[in-house]
Amino acid sequence: MSQTNQTWVTEFLLLGLSDDPQTQLLLFVLFLVVYLVTVLGNLLLISLVLTDSQLHTPMYFFLCNLSTADLFFSTTIVPQALVNLLSRKKDISFIGCAAQLLLFLLFGCTECALLAVMSYDRYLAICDPMHYPLIMTGKLCGHLALGCWASGILVSLVDTTFTLRLPYHGDNRIAHFFCEPPAILALASADIHSAETAIFLMGVLILLAPVSLILVSYGSIIVTVVRMKTTSGRLKAFSTCGSHLLVVILFYGSGIISYMTPKSAKLLGKLVSMFYSVITPMLNPLIYSLKNKDVKKALRNAAIKRLFCKL
Repeated sequence: MSQTNQTWVTEFLLLGLSDDPQTQLLLFVLFLVVYLVTVLGNLLLISLVLTDSQLHTPMYFFLCNLSTADLFFSTTIVPQALVNLLSRKKDISFIGCAAQLLLFLLFGCTECALLAVMSYDRYLAICDPMHYPLIMTGKLCGHLALGCWASGILVSLVDTTFTLRLPYHGDNRIAHFFCEPPAILALASADIHSAETAIFLMGVLILLAPVSLILVSYGSIIVTVVRMKTTSGRLKAFSTCGSHLLVVILFYGSGIISYMTPKSAKLLGKLVSMFYSVITPMLNPLIYSLKNKDVKKALRNAAIKRLFCKL
């Protein structure tokens, strides 16, 4: 066996989305703008939820957790991608890749669980409004949020362990713009069947199981809304669910395509990964801000308060 094949990989090269300099420059501008909007949007939403007493409800508590996960999710990926888009040698150390992989999975999987919990919150609020305050207490909200973060930690540890315990010798070129399990496994110097099986099972746990809960919750919500006698009641119910449902479709749709169909085309896989890891964290606060009256009211109040403080 050659010396090259015996040497353990100490760094990876991220090939990115394109090797054309002009395309890389355009991607740099796109990623930078998207990241700045993501950071500002999520920080603003977190700030509003923490400072406005009218937003101190279970729904916005979970939304604050979602924005926190989005913020760190994007920060785990985009800054490294920006550096690589301007660098000739698009390298990342093995330890750096492992850290990025672990954190990317942690925050992404936590978001999956949070979206499922938020659907349960909407189910209780619409289908059982009389008992909602008694069921969705502060203690339960805290436990549910903690469970979401714990599930993210569990899945990230399992996926990262099964991915990085394999030997990596020789080729170190990752056909992606960040360290994602399917792209890394393609470079393994051993049978990856057990790792793929573990990742698929974790995908079932953190993707398909929450999706099932979301479908059941929204099925019950639709039945309840259809039975409402007043049009205003129906519109109010749909308005409280519309933002969440749109976020669910965007995030889960792209996530399922990427992780439950790992044999899809490489270019499609990259584009899908870019959508749920870069674009979706930016869209979430925009969707909730533009479609939510409470958030817009809180934003107006904050702007007015700041204006009076200056005067």
